[in-house]
Amino acid sequence: MLRAIPSRRTGQPRYHFRRIVPAMLRPLLGKTEISLVLHTSDKLVARERAAALYARTGQLFRAGKMQNPSREDLLVLYSELIENYEIALKAQEESARKVLEAERAQHLIEKADLVSRQSTFLNKVQPHMDSLLQALGQLKHTLDRRDVWNVAEKQGLQNQITTLSTLIQTSLHRGSENPEEQTPSPKQPRSMKLSAAAEKFVFSVSSKSAGTIKGTGKTVALFTEAFGDMPVHQVTGEVVGEFYDLLSGLPATHGKGKTTLPLRDAVREAQKSEGETVSGKTVKNHFSRMSAIWSELVRRDHAPKNPWANWSFDLTQKTNRRAWLEEELRTLLNSKWLGRVFPERTYRGIVRIALYTGMRLGEICNLRNQDIETLNGIPCFHIRPHTVEIDGKTREWSPKTSAGTRIIPIHSKLLEKGIIEEFRNSGPYLFSELPISASGVRGANFEMVFSKHKRRLNLPADVTFHSFRHLVSTVLRNQDSHIRELWIDDLLGHEATHKSQGTTQYTSAIDLQNLQRVVEAITYPDDIANW
Repeated sequence: MLRAIPSRRTGQPRYHFRRIVPAMLRPLLGKTEISLVLHTSDKLVARERAAALYARTGQLFRAGKMQNPSREDLLVLYSELIENYEIALKAQEESARKVLEAERAQHLIEKADLVSRQSTFLNKVQPHMDSLLQALGQLKHTLDRRDVWNVAEKQGLQNQITTLSTLIQTSLHRGSENPEEQTPSPKQPRSMKLSAAAEKFVFSVSSKSAGTIKGTGKTVALFTEAFGDMPVHQVTGEVVGEFYDLLSGLPATHGKGKTTLPLRDAVREAQKSEGETVSGKTVKNHFSRMSAIWSELVRRDHAPKNPWANWSFDLTQKTNRRAWLEEELRTLLNSKWLGRVFPERTYRGIVRIALYTGMRLGEICNLRNQDIETLNGIPCFHIRPHTVEIDGKTREWSPKTSAGTRIIPIHSKLLEKGIIEEFRNSGPYLFSELPISASGVRGANFEMVFSKHKRRLNLPADVTFHSFRHLVSTVLRNQDSHIRELWIDDLLGHEATHKSQGTTQYTSAIDLQNLQRVVEAITYPDDIANW
């Protein structure tokens, strides 16, 4: 997708974007690939521009496949793509030019200010220096009267004159460079603020996942609420330790309700009520996000060291999640859905898929229509990494682990319920009505709404949405049908003692039949199965 070609004149790489045109569209477009110059030798900038072009060409290809346009219409779409790219490129270059001009103007202002302060300093010290120079001249005149002094006295006076001369020269030199002792030493780190560091190293990096961006945003927001948007070189071990104490004292429900107390007030309330506080894992996650930022800062000499490293955390799990019991499932499934963020059909569709696949919530929410495939005559879900474009920004979504990329045959009960016919639509996603958070996470509110629904039914805290995964694993491992552990781990996307076989090996009829056997072994009592 990204290709570097050395410039003949400078030898620096010039980056190009290349993407193969699908075979069915080549006769219409009259080309086998799309190749565009990215007009930059900066790899990071090139990656950002290439990601945007990848999303735009993807839209072009989808339009060509799904809408069956004429050759003229497709060429118009292609021309618009090129035109929009050039417009966006010119806008970026204009923005960069303005930033450069602003930096140059700021440099001139700082230089003029320095000259002004030097002049003020010299005006203040000049009378004193004149007096010192006059005294120095008198000492030299006295020294010239050689008949007055013996050798030792003469040498002592000469040393005084040398010391005084050095003192005057040093004072003048230091004053002209740093009259008010406010300009930092060149060895001191530059004063980048935390928000700018997070933006530079996380928020504006297209390769960062939506989950990483969202989590880092929460951590930075908590820190700035507690200490303000501090310059990074002022974040010492003492500050980090105080933040550690604050995080450890936060109530477990902080930020999950409609109203949220200020950070320090929430900690005080938690101490008074002796309620449950956040887990050590949560604190560790906050520190890991900050440590990742500081690793870049230290590498680029913006900070002297990483104060977020080498901390200990209490990783004892407070609530052990378990599988659903049948009676708990009946309570859940037979209750009326009162959620308003998304309709009941969406709630039922997601829960049914969880019951018969054991998929993670994020995997279900990110299922696309094109991820439903028929392989060797077997309808399947295909869980795989893909690019997500939201509000013009391209984000990469991928399963939690490498083993998470996998094929899951669709259970006959899901096919009987018409899961494909009910939800498959013209949009990109199977559950297109799921809300998307500002950070680009699909279905970000589902787990919160689901948990609220579960609490309303007085169901135990140790059963959560993730408990469907435990349930499927338990059902399969209790089957007496010679199902291999390896197949169960592959179905669930577990990183087990074996290495994941990978998606490519599931294309054979035998492998898919084995996986289908595993899926069909997921059975429930009739009242649950017919929900």
